[in-house]
Amino acid sequence: MISRRDWFRISFGAAIGLNPRMLQLLQTGAVRTRAIPSTGEQIPVIGLGGRWISMNSSAEELADHRAVLHALAEGAEGAGRVFDSAAGYGGGGSETYAGQWAQEDGFADDIFWATKVNVAGRGGGSVDPNNVRAQIERSFERLGVPVIDLNQVHNMGDPPTQLGVLQEYKESGRIRYIGITTTSQRQYGALARVMREYPLDFIGIDYAIDNRVAEDRIFPLAQDEGIAVMVYLPFGRSRMWRRIGDRPVPKWAAEFDAHSWAQFMLKFVVAHPAVTVAVPGTGDPQHMVDNLGGGRGRLPTQDHLRRMLELVESLPGG
Repeated sequence: MISRRDWFRISFGAAIGLNPRMLQLLQTGAVRTRAIPSTGEQIPVIGLGGRWISMNSSAEELADHRAVLHALAEGAEGAGRVFDSAAGYGGGGSETYAGQWAQEDGFADDIFWATKVNVAGRGGGSVDPNNVRAQIERSFERLGVPVIDLNQVHNMGDPPTQLGVLQEYKESGRIRYIGITTTSQRQYGALARVMREYPLDFIGIDYAIDNRVAEDRIFPLAQDEGIAVMVYLPFGRSRMWRRIGDRPVPKWAAEFDAHSWAQFMLKFVVAHPAVTVAVPGTGDPQHMVDNLGGGRGRLPTQDHLRRMLELVESLPGG
């Protein structure tokens, strides 16, 4: 009998066209993990953002997305693989499809399920706690799990009410960790206040080699308060890809085991001691495998980080 890992290598690897080098990146080297400060639980430093799965995705896109989730599940042996979603992503498709695939394909217990709740909308304002509970219950139904590992208030929506409801779920044991997110620098001040005033396990925030604002205030506060940091947009949305163009990865990046630009950027992000996990989004299975390579091997030294910044600042558009 072949193992599930061998089956993945033979059947899924062939199906999604993973080349030998990509498979090697997936299968070799120890998975780097970080501790969640509130409990000490270890999770891999590279996860997956699930915004790309939609109820409107085509059959071909869904096949790729399913392969991406398989690559995540197979790429971090012995540790909970972080899949980050939200109730509103893809019209509910992110939670629905990811939960369905994980249940059908037998790796639901291997995933660290992270999602978000927000019934406040972009307008903000106070919300009805019953509406918050209803959205959380829908997330349970879609994911098909009895316990959600992490649920965060999305985009700073009504923290007193929504964090209060999440705390109820945590105390009942149905949600293990709670937090709050923003990717807007205008909300950093409000985020800092919430970090001081509420018993958070996580925050989610934007951070990249060309977007380091969080280093100034948010990261030190997270370290002081013992709050895990989940990083969104570690490639600077699409900015960095435009700036890099067709330039080759510098040869000295191999000194910290970065063999692609994605790994170069991810290793910069996770080299910061405040960062617990980065969750780049992708719908491409080979990109997922490549991203996972950013969570293996050596991290850049302080000298490497200086050279990385100098390189990025020399690129057009800086």
